[in-house]
Amino acid sequence: MRLSTILKILAKTATVIYSIYAFACFLLIMILFIPFVIIASFFGKVNGGNIIYDGCRVWADIWLFLIGISHKNIFDVPHDSSCQYIFVSNHISYMDIPVMMKAIRRQHFRILGKAELGKIPLFGFIFKQAAVSVDRKNPENRAKSMLTLKSIIKRKISVFICPEGTFNETHKPLKEFYDGAFRIAIETQTPIKPILILDTYDRLNYKSIFSLSPGRSRVIFLGETQTDTLSISDVFLLKEKIYKQMEEGLMRYNASWISK
Repeated sequence: MRLSTILKILAKTATVIYSIYAFACFLLIMILFIPFVIIASFFGKVNGGNIIYDGCRVWADIWLFLIGISHKNIFDVPHDSSCQYIFVSNHISYMDIPVMMKAIRRQHFRILGKAELGKIPLFGFIFKQAAVSVDRKNPENRAKSMLTLKSIIKRKISVFICPEGTFNETHKPLKEFYDGAFRIAIETQTPIKPILILDTYDRLNYKSIFSLSPGRSRVIFLGETQTDTLSISDVFLLKEKIYKQMEEGLMRYNASWISK
C-alpha cells in the first residue's frame, strides 16, 4: 500500500474520530441545557425566549471552544448593537446556527428555521421553545410564520432569516432568495442587516456529518439598508440589492464553495 494511501486513510479516520468527539460534546451540553430551557419556558415567550437565547450563546461558546473552532466577527461598517434588525445571511452548513450564536451577541433575536428541525430528538424540544418554525412547502404555514415574525418585531426583538431557505449546493456565491424577509422588512419598516457566514462550509460540509474539522470561523457584518421609505412594490428591488451586496461580499472574501 502506498504511503499516500495510508496517509489518506489515517486522515479520514482522524476526521471521523474528531467528529464523534465533537458531536458527543454537543449532545452532552444539550442534555445539561434542557432543564434550563424548561425553567426558562415558564417566563413566557418573550422573556423566556430571551433567556433561552442567552443560554444558547453560552452553549455555543463552550462547544466551539471544546472542539477547537476560533470565531471572529468582522465589521465592514460599524455595527450598532442597540438597533433592531432583520438579519439575513447565507446558509451553507449545519454549523451556521452555533456560529450565528457567536456572531450576534448583544441583541435579542429569533431565528426562522425549518420545521423539520423540531422533529430531532431532544434538540427539537429546544428548537420549538426558541425558534419560529416554517414549512416552506405549506403556504398556510408560511403565512402563519410571517405573522409570528411580525409580532416578534413589534416587541422590539430582531429576527434572523436565511432567505435562501436551505443549503446552497450550487457552488455559486448564493442560491435564489425567497421574498419573505424583504416583504417583512418593508411591512414593518425594519432595517435589513446582511451578514456573511464564511467558514462553516469548511468546518462541516453539508455532504457528511463526519466532515467536521477544527479551525477558524468568520462572520462578516455588511452595511444595513433602511426600509422606512419603501413600499410593498419595492420587495423585488430590495431583494436584488441585498442579493448583490452579499454576492459581492462572498466573492471579495473568497468563500471556499464558489467554483473558480
